[in-house]
Amino acid sequence: MNAVRVALCISLLLPGLAQADPTTAVRDLRPGLVATVAGRVERITEEDEFRLADETGSILVYIGPNRLPVRTGDRVRVSGQVDDDDRPLEFYATEILFEDGRSVPLPNPD
Repeated sequence: MNAVRVALCISLLLPGLAQADPTTAVRDLRPGLVATVAGRVERITEEDEFRLADETGSILVYIGPNRLPVRTGDRVRVSGQVDDDDRPLEFYATEILFEDGRSVPLPNPD
């Protein structure tokens, strides 16, 4: 079986694995950047915010007017955009992907 057929089979059977987004380290986030970050939920800070940490640092993640789907200790991938203010950096989430493959889409915050 050639590589193209193998890739097609993987993408049909495991779409999340075959289409995995590259992640950006927290230390590399800049204002306005659209990115995906991965890490552990360090703590819940408010009913619509949590702090996500990877090996390079941590960032506040805002999920907008949505119910918080994470718990402290969860390992997740979060897609979204860094606020365009200079400091402190805050990440506006548009989707959260859990290790078990569950995806929680979030509307763009205002």
